[in-house]
Amino acid sequence: MSMIERLNRDCFCVSLDRRALAHALESELGQPGLYTLIQHRNPHMFSAQPVFVATRHIARMRDVVQAVERVASLPRFEQTVLARAPAAARHDPGNRGIFLGFDFHLEGESLHLIEVNTNPGGALLSAVLARAQRACCEEMQAMVPSAESVDAFEADIMAMFLREWRQAGRRGEPQCIAIVDSEPTSQYLYAEFLLFARLFERAGIDVVISDPAALRMEGSRLWHRDKIIDMVYNRLTDFGLETQAHAALRHAWSENAAVITPHPRAHALYADKRNLALLSDVESLRTLGVDSDTSRPLAAHVPRTQIVSAQNAEELWAQRRGLFFKPWAGYGSRAAYRGAKLTKGVWSDIVRGQYVAQALSPPGERNIGDANAPQPLKFDLRAYADAGHVLWFSARLYQGQTTNFRTPGGGFAPVYTEPAP
Repeated sequence: MSMIERLNRDCFCVSLDRRALAHALESELGQPGLYTLIQHRNPHMFSAQPVFVATRHIARMRDVVQAVERVASLPRFEQTVLARAPAAARHDPGNRGIFLGFDFHLEGESLHLIEVNTNPGGALLSAVLARAQRACCEEMQAMVPSAESVDAFEADIMAMFLREWRQAGRRGEPQCIAIVDSEPTSQYLYAEFLLFARLFERAGIDVVISDPAALRMEGSRLWHRDKIIDMVYNRLTDFGLETQAHAALRHAWSENAAVITPHPRAHALYADKRNLALLSDVESLRTLGVDSDTSRPLAAHVPRTQIVSAQNAEELWAQRRGLFFKPWAGYGSRAAYRGAKLTKGVWSDIVRGQYVAQALSPPGERNIGDANAPQPLKFDLRAYADAGHVLWFSARLYQGQTTNFRTPGGGFAPVYTEPAP
């Protein structure tokens, strides 16, 4: 057994310094009362223990991220996915969209990319968590994220937004950014919206946190009350901006009235789960013009994915125990099902709905608690990546079918790995 596997099994050291976490949230990055807000609303947001990942697996995740980026840049791939995407995705505003979240399952030597997200939560929360880590044993000393690495990650995030501004053809800097989600104060990750607001404010940019219904188009500009909105940090899960409640934002998108990021085009190119059916099929990749160096890591690390249809429904039902079913435009594990637990009624909904079937890829395990009563939790890994470059790794610990932030001892966890030689 490797050192990394032994640490995930036998290390029960508590690396989270909760006083340091409160200080990071309330003094350095957030605002007074933010830690109390999280403790009250989200008691299982942060795990007290890290997840250990070997450097070879870190390298393999980077290879997969770069391969996906190369595929997404190919004209044939773009034409294929945009042809089936919502109409809004065919508009090209110039800016590529801020970072992506690549979610992986890692069990032993089995590493699989299970999905890609265009509005991945947890980036700044993970950065704050990293600021509150301590080494509790000699083996962990060199694994604890440095303050410099956290500073660099936050600087990269701010730089991405300013790049988006420039790529969209704007000059100078945005004067006001709107962080937009449905009923934002009731969102589970509302605390992260506050952290992003603080990040923007430190850069001298005015910020509003808004429900999309509070936005309006007037005089070819997007407004929130008496403020012109120059840029929108879009956290909505209506990825095509198709609902009536998002009409003002959809209008602003189509008219380039504000720089919106991430946006429908980015979701279509990267996060529509039907894309996984292409990425996991070597023949499809070859048809799209993907070279062997790019297709190799995808073939090894993207589990076989199929789009559910009436034509393959009977075959997929027979194979269901080895499959996981997800809506192709879904998010956050909503309406996702493990095939072994499907009822005939749910299966009928899946066949009529918009689903993909993905080969099961078990998550890894991390023991928490203590040596006398270890409690195994599942974990997944998230790589925050921009333009093919991984900026940060984070993990999530949980019990049950999917990540849920309801597990005592679970939540966001830092990724610890061996230091570079």
